Amino acid sequence: MALGVTELGVAALGSFLLYIIVNEVIRGRARVAGLKGPRGFPLIGNLWDIRVNAADQYRKWATHFGDVYQIQLGNVPVVVVNSAAAARALFGQNAQALSSRPEFYTFHKVVSNTAGTTIGTSPYSDSLKRRRKAAASALNRPAVQTYVKLLDLESRDFIRELYTYGHAGQTAIDPMPMIQRLSLSLSVTLNWGTRISSQQEAMFAEITHVEEEISKFRSTTGNLQDYIPLLRLNPINTHSAKAREMRQRRDVYLTALNKGLDERMAAGTHSPCIQANVMQDPEAKLNKDELTSISLTMLSGGLDTVTTTVAWFVALLANRPDVQEKAVREIEAYYGADKPLCDAEDDQQCQYIVALVRETLRYFTVLRLALPRVSVKDIVHNGVLIPKGTVVFLNAWACNMDPNVWDDPEEFRPERWLHKPDAPMFTYGIGYRMCAGSLLANRELYLITMRLLNSFRIELADKVDCHPVSGNADPTSLVAMPHRFRAVFVPRDEKALGEALGE
Repeated sequence: MALGVTELGVAALGSFLLYIIVNEVIRGRARVAGLKGPRGFPLIGNLWDIRVNAADQYRKWATHFGDVYQIQLGNVPVVVVNSAAAARALFGQNAQALSSRPEFYTFHKVVSNTAGTTIGTSPYSDSLKRRRKAAASALNRPAVQTYVKLLDLESRDFIRELYTYGHAGQTAIDPMPMIQRLSLSLSVTLNWGTRISSQQEAMFAEITHVEEEISKFRSTTGNLQDYIPLLRLNPINTHSAKAREMRQRRDVYLTALNKGLDERMAAGTHSPCIQANVMQDPEAKLNKDELTSISLTMLSGGLDTVTTTVAWFVALLANRPDVQEKAVREIEAYYGADKPLCDAEDDQQCQYIVALVRETLRYFTVLRLALPRVSVKDIVHNGVLIPKGTVVFLNAWACNMDPNVWDDPEEFRPERWLHKPDAPMFTYGIGYRMCAGSLLANRELYLITMRLLNSFRIELADKVDCHPVSGNADPTSLVAMPHRFRAVFVPRDEKALGEALGE
């Protein structure tokens, strides 16, 4: 009996070793021939190496393997692009070949099983082209100009909340709920024509929590089962269970928002909004799933990019009174000192504030790894054939920190953009699949920055690390966010600000 058990154990071990050997042969054949890169461990490849701060690890490997190299996540070979020049060459010269997205098990098969995907996460198709066309019409420069009243309202209420909850600078507060309400309400108003006017609304807490959790399922490093299929067979797979829960909870509020708009449209009481405009456009010809995709894009885009960028910016200002004071002097030179809320119609005319926004987007790069691409055609880069079907990562973090573009990339220095206003920036991606909402985001960030700086002096109440690497609260997440902190928002001129908020 004992001998039988021993033989069985030996056979099992032998089978496992044989599997590893065969798998290593398969992994080796899957690699892009002629492209350097770290080999990693059997079965898991480089997953262990990039379990935290993947973008920074990719940046470090670039110093050894070059700006473009390959890694392996499980058995999947991935080409990683880490410099501005390489990004322009690879994505700029192969826009059509790199027009699609790979499908990952956790996000595409579990989270998005019912409501579908955002425009940014969808593979290339005729449906994607229709959705991109509709989004482009809703987010181009003339369209953004029509949203100024909404930007005015939401940014004004943002300042009002900081003033009210902070008792006019007497109480230290966590600014994150105010930032989240600002971004969420703007996204919901633009898309469905209804506001989230208070943090006390049940939908506020639900949407911000669920969307934050779903963002984690879009991470290219936080979902091991995307690369190791055996993990999907686990009968007590808590990861997939949580993904399904978030999907179901998202379906509830999407249904509620859509139903509310349908009822207002039927009654003729709806406000102009993206969803209604597309539904009434006979040329758009979008089905229900495609309309939902646009809605999800508006939600995730605002909560991912704007919320996290403003959160990092406030943390930085609290630590850098010198940046605050210089910015205020520039605003006063442009506007004068008697207009704390500034003019919402100002289309980014104060050049120092434009530079400050761009530096914030560059330095913190909230989406460190741009959403991945997959090649739909063979590509040749520097003599190396990258086959059709290869996954490609744009390391936006490394590109924004490129020493060949900036002499001092590790420094937060807004003035750099005054001297090199046309320098490349990769926070919104590059090429065909770059963020469609960048014009709106820039306009929104500019107005928020102007009003925030001109209304308050921001003083730190809790110690917070505002370094983009060491200060990242969750290095495994898709979106880089600072740790929560409290600050004191002291009105620069309480009387003038009170009067402006009361207008």
